[in-house]
Amino acid sequence: MPRSIRMTKNGIVYQLDGMQIYLDPKNVASEGINFISHAHSDHLPSQNGGIILSSMETNEIASLRGFRMENFVDAMDDFSLIDSGHILGAKGLLFDDVFYTGDICTRERAFLKAAAIPKCKTLITECTFGLPEFIFPKIDEIKITVNEIISDLYSKGKPVILLGYQLGKAQTISSIFGHWKPLYYHDSVKKMNDLHRKLGVTLEEGMGHTEAESGGFLDKKPWVMVAPMMSQKNQFIKHMKEKYDAVTIGFSGWAKSSRFSFGRRSDYSIPLSDHCDFNELVELVHKTGAEKVYTIHGFVEEFASHLKKIGIDAQPLREQSLDDYV
Repeated sequence: MPRSIRMTKNGIVYQLDGMQIYLDPKNVASEGINFISHAHSDHLPSQNGGIILSSMETNEIASLRGFRMENFVDAMDDFSLIDSGHILGAKGLLFDDVFYTGDICTRERAFLKAAAIPKCKTLITECTFGLPEFIFPKIDEIKITVNEIISDLYSKGKPVILLGYQLGKAQTISSIFGHWKPLYYHDSVKKMNDLHRKLGVTLEEGMGHTEAESGGFLDKKPWVMVAPMMSQKNQFIKHMKEKYDAVTIGFSGWAKSSRFSFGRRSDYSIPLSDHCDFNELVELVHKTGAEKVYTIHGFVEEFASHLKKIGIDAQPLREQSLDDYV
Protein backbone atom coordinates (compact mmCIF):
# COMPACT_ATOMS: atom_id res chain seq x y z
CA MET A 1 0.00 0.00 0.00
CA PRO A 2 1.38 3.45 -0.85
CA ARG A 3 2.09 5.42 2.30
CA SER A 4 4.00 8.57 3.19
CA ILE A 5 4.68 10.81 6.13
CA ARG A 6 5.39 14.52 5.92
CA MET A 7 5.47 17.66 8.00
CA THR A 8 3.20 20.42 6.75
CA LYS A 9 2.12 23.85 7.93
CA ASN A 10 -0.82 22.01 9.53
CA GLY A 11 1.39 19.54 11.37
CA ILE A 12 2.20 15.89 10.65
CA VAL A 13 0.24 14.17 7.89
CA TYR A 14 0.36 10.43 7.28
CA GLN A 15 -1.11 9.22 4.03
CA LEU A 16 -2.29 5.63 3.80
CA ASP A 17 -3.83 4.43 0.57
CA GLY A 18 -5.55 7.75 -0.08
CA MET A 19 -6.63 8.35 3.53
CA GLN A 20 -5.09 11.28 5.40
CA ILE A 21 -4.27 10.97 9.12
CA TYR A 22 -3.42 14.24 10.82
CA LEU A 23 -1.35 14.02 14.02
CA ASP A 24 -1.94 16.98 16.37
CA PRO A 25 -2.97 19.31 13.52
CA LYS A 26 -3.14 23.07 14.05
CA ASN A 27 -6.52 23.06 12.32
CA VAL A 28 -8.84 20.07 12.11
CA ALA A 29 -9.04 18.92 8.49
CA SER A 30 -12.48 18.17 7.07
CA GLU A 31 -11.22 15.06 5.27
CA GLY A 32 -9.53 12.14 6.99
CA ILE A 33 -8.85 11.54 10.69
CA ASN A 34 -7.51 14.13 13.14
CA PHE A 35 -5.73 12.77 16.22
CA ILE A 36 -5.32 15.07 19.23
CA SER A 37 -2.82 13.60 21.72
CA HIS A 38 -3.61 15.78 24.74
CA ALA A 39 -5.02 19.11 25.86
CA HIS A 40 -1.95 21.33 26.23
CA SER A 41 -2.48 24.48 24.20
CA ASP A 42 0.37 23.75 21.78
CA HIS A 43 -1.36 20.51 20.77
CA LEU A 44 -4.94 21.76 20.55
CA PRO A 45 -6.19 22.91 17.16
CA SER A 46 -7.59 26.39 16.70
CA GLN A 47 -10.68 25.33 14.78
CA ASN A 48 -12.92 22.34 14.13
CA GLY A 49 -13.53 20.50 10.88
CA GLY A 50 -13.71 16.73 10.47
CA ILE A 51 -13.49 13.72 12.77
CA ILE A 52 -11.39 14.15 15.93
CA LEU A 53 -9.94 11.07 17.59
CA SER A 54 -8.85 11.64 21.18
CA SER A 55 -9.36 10.44 24.73
CA MET A 56 -12.46 11.32 26.70
CA GLU A 57 -10.33 13.16 29.28
CA THR A 58 -8.64 15.26 26.59
CA ASN A 59 -12.07 16.18 25.24
CA GLU A 60 -13.23 17.31 28.71
CA ILE A 61 -10.06 19.28 29.47
CA ALA A 62 -10.03 20.90 26.03
CA SER A 63 -13.59 22.07 26.63
CA LEU A 64 -12.58 23.67 29.94
CA ARG A 65 -9.74 25.42 28.10
CA GLY A 66 -12.09 26.88 25.52
CA PHE A 67 -11.94 24.41 22.64
CA ARG A 68 -15.02 22.22 22.24
CA MET A 69 -14.29 19.30 19.94
CA GLU A 70 -16.93 18.64 17.31
CA ASN A 71 -17.27 15.21 15.66
CA PHE A 72 -15.35 13.71 18.59
CA VAL A 73 -14.72 9.96 18.95
CA ASP A 74 -12.56 8.11 21.48
CA ALA A 75 -12.20 4.85 19.53
CA MET A 76 -11.82 3.74 15.91
CA ASP A 77 -11.10 0.43 14.23
CA ASP A 78 -7.41 -0.08 13.37
CA PHE A 79 -6.32 2.81 15.65
CA SER A 80 -5.10 2.19 19.21
CA LEU A 81 -4.82 4.97 21.78
CA ILE A 82 -1.75 4.25 23.93
CA ASP A 83 -1.22 5.84 27.37
CA SER A 84 1.65 8.30 27.03
CA GLY A 85 2.06 9.17 30.74
CA HIS A 86 2.36 12.90 30.00
CA ILE A 87 -0.76 14.39 31.61
CA LEU A 88 -4.25 13.11 32.35
CA GLY A 89 -5.79 11.74 29.16
CA ALA A 90 -2.61 12.04 27.09
CA LYS A 91 -2.28 9.33 24.44
CA GLY A 92 0.01 8.20 21.69
CA LEU A 93 -1.41 6.65 18.54
CA LEU A 94 -0.56 3.22 17.12
CA PHE A 95 -1.75 2.50 13.58
CA ASP A 96 -0.43 0.78 10.44
CA ASP A 97 2.68 -0.30 12.41
CA VAL A 98 3.43 3.37 13.18
CA PHE A 99 3.62 4.75 16.72
CA TYR A 100 3.24 8.49 17.25
CA THR A 101 4.18 9.35 20.83
CA GLY A 102 2.68 12.82 21.18
CA ASP A 103 4.32 14.11 24.37
CA ILE A 104 5.48 11.15 26.44
CA CYS A 105 6.88 10.27 29.87
CA THR A 106 7.99 6.81 30.99
CA ARG A 107 8.26 7.74 34.71
CA GLU A 108 5.41 7.24 37.18
CA ARG A 109 4.48 10.51 38.87
CA ALA A 110 1.80 10.62 41.56
CA PHE A 111 -1.45 9.48 39.87
CA LEU A 112 0.16 9.28 36.42
CA LYS A 113 1.36 5.87 35.28
CA ALA A 114 4.42 5.41 33.07
CA ALA A 115 3.76 5.41 29.35
CA ALA A 116 3.01 2.16 27.57
CA ILE A 117 5.52 1.46 24.80
CA PRO A 118 4.26 -0.65 21.90
CA LYS A 119 6.32 -2.39 19.23
CA CYS A 120 6.27 -0.70 15.83
CA LYS A 121 8.19 -0.41 12.57
CA THR A 122 8.04 3.38 12.36
CA LEU A 123 8.36 5.65 15.38
CA ILE A 124 7.52 9.36 15.45
CA THR A 125 8.83 10.62 18.77
CA GLU A 126 9.09 13.93 20.52
CA CYS A 127 12.52 14.81 21.91
CA THR A 128 11.90 17.89 24.04
CA PHE A 129 14.81 16.88 26.26
CA GLY A 130 16.84 15.12 23.57
CA LEU A 131 20.28 16.20 24.83
CA PRO A 132 22.51 14.15 27.19
CA GLU A 133 22.54 16.96 29.76
CA PHE A 134 18.90 16.29 30.60
CA ILE A 135 18.87 13.47 33.14
CA PHE A 136 16.11 13.82 35.74
CA PRO A 137 16.24 12.65 39.38
CA LYS A 138 13.96 9.94 40.74
CA ILE A 139 10.60 11.12 42.04
CA ASP A 140 11.47 9.92 45.58
CA GLU A 141 14.56 12.18 45.57
CA ILE A 142 12.39 15.13 44.55
CA LYS A 143 9.91 14.40 47.33
CA ILE A 144 12.66 14.35 49.96
CA THR A 145 14.30 17.55 48.69
CA VAL A 146 11.09 19.57 48.45
CA ASN A 147 9.63 18.33 51.75
CA GLU A 148 12.85 19.37 53.48
CA ILE A 149 12.66 22.84 51.89
CA ILE A 150 9.01 23.29 52.90
CA SER A 151 9.70 22.03 56.42
CA ASP A 152 12.55 24.50 56.85
CA LEU A 153 10.44 27.39 55.56
CA TYR A 154 7.49 26.40 57.75
CA SER A 155 9.77 26.46 60.79
CA LYS A 156 10.46 30.11 59.94
CA GLY A 157 6.78 30.89 59.44
CA LYS A 158 7.15 31.45 55.70
CA PRO A 159 4.41 30.48 53.23
CA VAL A 160 5.39 28.51 50.15
CA ILE A 161 4.10 28.74 46.57
CA LEU A 162 4.66 25.64 44.43
CA LEU A 163 4.78 26.59 40.74
CA GLY A 164 4.00 24.29 37.83
CA TYR A 165 2.11 24.45 34.54
CA GLN A 166 -1.62 24.88 35.17
CA LEU A 167 -2.42 21.63 33.35
CA GLY A 168 -0.26 18.65 34.26
CA LYS A 169 2.54 19.76 36.56
CA ALA A 170 0.18 21.61 38.94
CA GLN A 171 -1.89 18.45 39.47
CA THR A 172 1.23 16.33 39.97
CA ILE A 173 2.62 18.61 42.67
CA SER A 174 -0.86 18.98 44.19
CA SER A 175 -0.90 15.20 44.58
CA ILE A 176 2.67 14.81 45.82
CA PHE A 177 2.69 17.73 48.28
CA GLY A 178 -1.01 18.02 49.14
CA HIS A 179 -0.35 16.74 52.67
CA TRP A 180 0.94 20.18 53.69
CA LYS A 181 -1.71 22.23 55.46
CA PRO A 182 -3.28 24.66 55.10
CA LEU A 183 -3.37 24.12 51.34
CA TYR A 184 -4.58 26.71 48.84
CA TYR A 185 -4.73 26.85 45.06
CA HIS A 186 -4.42 29.64 42.54
CA ASP A 187 -7.93 30.02 41.14
CA SER A 188 -6.91 28.65 37.71
CA VAL A 189 -5.30 25.58 39.29
CA LYS A 190 -8.34 25.00 41.49
CA LYS A 191 -10.58 24.95 38.41
CA MET A 192 -8.32 22.41 36.69
CA ASN A 193 -7.99 20.30 39.85
CA ASP A 194 -11.78 20.26 40.26
CA LEU A 195 -12.11 18.83 36.74
CA HIS A 196 -9.46 16.20 37.51
CA ARG A 197 -11.50 15.13 40.57
CA LYS A 198 -14.59 14.88 38.38
CA LEU A 199 -12.57 12.62 36.06
CA GLY A 200 -11.60 10.33 38.94
CA VAL A 201 -8.25 11.72 40.14
CA THR A 202 -7.89 11.97 43.92
CA LEU A 203 -6.55 15.42 44.84
CA GLU A 204 -6.78 17.32 48.12
CA GLU A 205 -9.50 19.94 48.28
CA GLY A 206 -8.31 23.50 48.73
CA MET A 207 -9.62 27.03 48.66
CA GLY A 208 -8.89 29.26 45.68
CA HIS A 209 -6.52 32.17 46.27
CA THR A 210 -9.12 34.90 45.75
CA GLU A 211 -11.43 33.44 48.39
CA ALA A 212 -8.52 32.66 50.73
CA GLU A 213 -7.19 36.22 50.53
CA SER A 214 -10.53 37.97 50.84
CA GLY A 215 -11.32 35.82 53.88
CA GLY A 216 -8.03 36.69 55.58
CA PHE A 217 -6.81 33.10 55.55
CA LEU A 218 -3.48 33.96 53.92
CA ASP A 219 -2.65 36.25 56.86
CA LYS A 220 -2.35 33.12 59.03
CA LYS A 221 1.09 31.88 58.02
CA PRO A 222 2.64 29.53 57.03
CA TRP A 223 0.69 27.87 54.21
CA VAL A 224 1.26 26.13 50.88
CA MET A 225 -0.27 27.22 47.60
CA VAL A 226 -0.09 25.55 44.18
CA ALA A 227 -0.01 28.08 41.33
CA PRO A 228 0.81 28.15 37.60
CA MET A 229 4.43 28.65 36.57
CA MET A 230 5.24 32.37 36.71
CA SER A 231 8.37 34.50 36.88
CA GLN A 232 9.34 36.61 39.88
CA LYS A 233 8.26 39.66 37.88
CA ASN A 234 4.66 38.46 37.61
CA GLN A 235 2.25 40.73 39.48
CA PHE A 236 0.70 37.83 41.39
CA ILE A 237 4.09 36.62 42.63
CA LYS A 238 5.19 40.18 43.48
CA HIS A 239 2.03 40.64 45.53
CA MET A 240 2.43 37.34 47.38
CA LYS A 241 6.04 38.13 48.22
CA GLU A 242 5.46 41.73 49.29
CA LYS A 243 2.36 41.06 51.38
CA TYR A 244 3.01 37.57 52.77
CA ASP A 245 6.78 37.09 52.35
CA ALA A 246 6.07 33.96 50.29
CA VAL A 247 8.87 31.79 48.92
CA THR A 248 8.52 30.14 45.50
CA ILE A 249 9.51 26.63 44.43
CA GLY A 250 9.34 26.10 40.68
CA PHE A 251 9.12 22.70 38.98
CA SER A 252 10.54 22.39 35.46
CA GLY A 253 12.55 19.99 33.35
CA TRP A 254 14.78 22.96 32.49
CA ALA A 255 15.61 23.69 36.15
CA LYS A 256 19.18 22.36 36.12
CA SER A 257 20.07 23.13 32.51
CA SER A 258 23.47 24.72 32.02
CA ARG A 259 22.28 26.59 28.93
CA PHE A 260 18.64 27.52 29.46
CA SER A 261 17.93 29.88 32.34
CA PHE A 262 14.15 30.08 31.93
CA GLY A 263 13.75 26.97 34.10
CA ARG A 264 15.19 28.88 37.07
CA ARG A 265 12.72 31.69 37.67
CA SER A 266 11.89 30.81 41.28
CA ASP A 267 13.62 30.98 44.67
CA TYR A 268 14.13 27.21 44.41
CA SER A 269 14.10 25.29 41.10
CA ILE A 270 13.34 21.57 41.00
CA PRO A 271 13.91 19.39 37.90
CA LEU A 272 10.52 17.71 37.53
CA SER A 273 9.19 17.12 34.02
CA ASP A 274 6.20 15.56 32.30
CA HIS A 275 8.49 14.43 29.45
CA CYS A 276 11.11 11.71 29.08
CA ASP A 277 14.68 12.68 29.83
CA PHE A 278 17.47 11.85 27.39
CA ASN A 279 18.16 8.31 28.62
CA GLU A 280 14.45 7.52 28.75
CA LEU A 281 14.03 8.69 25.15
CA VAL A 282 16.84 6.37 24.01
CA GLU A 283 15.31 3.48 25.98
CA LEU A 284 11.90 4.26 24.45
CA VAL A 285 13.34 3.98 20.94
CA HIS A 286 15.00 0.65 21.75
CA LYS A 287 11.83 -0.80 23.30
CA THR A 288 9.71 -0.05 20.23
CA GLY A 289 12.11 -1.96 18.00
CA ALA A 290 11.43 0.64 15.31
CA GLU A 291 13.24 0.29 11.98
CA LYS A 292 12.80 4.00 11.24
CA VAL A 293 12.60 6.90 13.71
CA TYR A 294 11.43 10.44 13.01
CA THR A 295 12.22 13.09 15.64
CA ILE A 296 9.87 16.02 16.33
CA HIS A 297 9.50 18.79 18.94
CA GLY A 298 12.76 19.70 20.64
CA PHE A 299 16.36 18.84 19.85
CA VAL A 300 15.41 17.00 16.67
CA GLU A 301 18.78 17.25 14.90
CA GLU A 302 20.84 16.36 17.95
CA PHE A 303 18.69 13.41 19.04
CA ALA A 304 18.44 11.98 15.52
CA SER A 305 22.24 12.30 15.21
CA HIS A 306 22.73 10.40 18.47
CA LEU A 307 20.40 7.63 17.32
CA LYS A 308 22.30 7.29 14.05
CA LYS A 309 25.56 6.99 15.97
CA ILE A 310 24.19 3.99 17.85
CA GLY A 311 22.98 2.31 14.66
CA ILE A 312 19.36 3.44 14.43
CA ASP A 313 17.92 4.85 11.19
CA ALA A 314 16.68 8.25 12.35
CA GLN A 315 16.02 11.70 10.92
CA PRO A 316 14.23 14.90 11.93
CA LEU A 317 10.77 15.33 10.46
CA ARG A 318 10.74 18.86 9.10
CA GLU A 319 8.37 20.72 6.84
CA GLN A 320 10.71 20.41 3.87
CA SER A 321 10.83 16.59 4.30
CA LEU A 322 8.05 15.98 1.77
CA ASP A 323 7.10 12.57 0.40
CA ASP A 324 9.55 10.71 2.57
CA TYR A 325 8.26 7.17 2.17
CA VAL A 326 8.23 4.90 5.16
